[in-house]
Amino acid sequence: MPDTPILILTAPRILPVVPRNTVLEDHALVVRDGVITAVLPQNEARAQYPEAAFQDHPGQALIPGLVNAHTHSGMSLLRGVGSDRPLMEWLKGYIWPAESKLLSPEFVRSGTRLAVAEMLRGGTTCFGDMYLFVEDAARVVDETGIRASLGLTVFDFPTPWARTADEYFQRGADVVHAWGDHPRIHFNVAPHAPYTVGDASLERVAARAHELRVPIHMHVHETASEVDDSLRDQGERPLTRLARLGMLDQPFIAVHMTQIADSDLDLLQGRPVSIAHCPESNLKLASGFCPVARLQAAGINVALGTDGTASNNDLDMIGEMRTAALLAKGVSSDASALPASAALEMATLGSARALGLDDRIGSLEAGKQADIVAVDLQAPELQPAHDPCAQIVYAATRDAVRSVYVAGRPLLRDRQLLTLDLHALHAEAEYWRTRVQGNTD
Repeated sequence: MPDTPILILTAPRILPVVPRNTVLEDHALVVRDGVITAVLPQNEARAQYPEAAFQDHPGQALIPGLVNAHTHSGMSLLRGVGSDRPLMEWLKGYIWPAESKLLSPEFVRSGTRLAVAEMLRGGTTCFGDMYLFVEDAARVVDETGIRASLGLTVFDFPTPWARTADEYFQRGADVVHAWGDHPRIHFNVAPHAPYTVGDASLERVAARAHELRVPIHMHVHETASEVDDSLRDQGERPLTRLARLGMLDQPFIAVHMTQIADSDLDLLQGRPVSIAHCPESNLKLASGFCPVARLQAAGINVALGTDGTASNNDLDMIGEMRTAALLAKGVSSDASALPASAALEMATLGSARALGLDDRIGSLEAGKQADIVAVDLQAPELQPAHDPCAQIVYAATRDAVRSVYVAGRPLLRDRQLLTLDLHALHAEAEYWRTRVQGNTD
């Protein structure tokens, strides 16, 4: 049997994330079977593998694929609906009523396709999702070549996907049975929030996540009113309740966490908990500020997410890195808080760690999946590129993303999507725009 073909990606600069603060000049990534097998100087790679196919990226930097730790991909069709309202008014007055009328397998497939196109064009190669009709999101992940950790969502009230707690768990089990062996589809168990899921269901969530050996993924302490309501109605803070139920003693992704008291920090330290920071959504909904510098100083892993387009209104992880870095400095009154290299690590390895995938993705190292993004640094707005990481985080836009590879397969080349049709996406989006408008006016 012939040897598997080798692909070698070259660029003037490679930012591998591991080791930290490293910039490799004139290096190459050797890829075989979708896996990085070596990181070498270009001359050594050419000498060792003269038979390989070389893909050069002149004037560009190669970085790990960005990992969006928290989004709602199917909600892309609700982009901008109910804008400029606080969280609960937005949810109860706009989003949940629209979903009750429109949510369907077709809605989720169309929304997820639109989200995947946007994410790939912005350098995101993996996303952590929380939505409904999960089997339909899985089909889109399979078709488009992206990687995802799909949330097996749980509510304690009916939705178009499931009517009872038992049905949510059964639907999740069916998705895992159908897609559990897929090389790019992973899972998390996703109870929506402490105020929508009761103790009995949360205990089942903890058992299901332990059984599947996947993280729990949940909105927690998103707003001050969420905490106040919990103290009034249950006599304890939401995080305290989750700790009491044993949910924080296994891998757990706490999304948002804008409200962190000293007692919360004590509960987080020493536990396998990651925070999924969604700064732009938090700002738009006026939910508060996650104290990233304080969390990182306490040794807590912080991942980066966009939230959904309905509350952000984009899935732009490069923009999210910039916002996170600048906000961390402003909140902490420390210009050295969350430097550019730490923001890039948060958006790659930190998010991969939260999703339980840091052994596979998040850095450009031998043995990891070849999820790779090429960022063009030649534009006048990015010159001179004294510090390529700082230029990417503080100056670049997602339009600088030129090429994207997932498991070594090109999904974006010279800004052209290779597995999605932009004209078809536009037609789908326009169809749903009229449907959404007719049900939200």
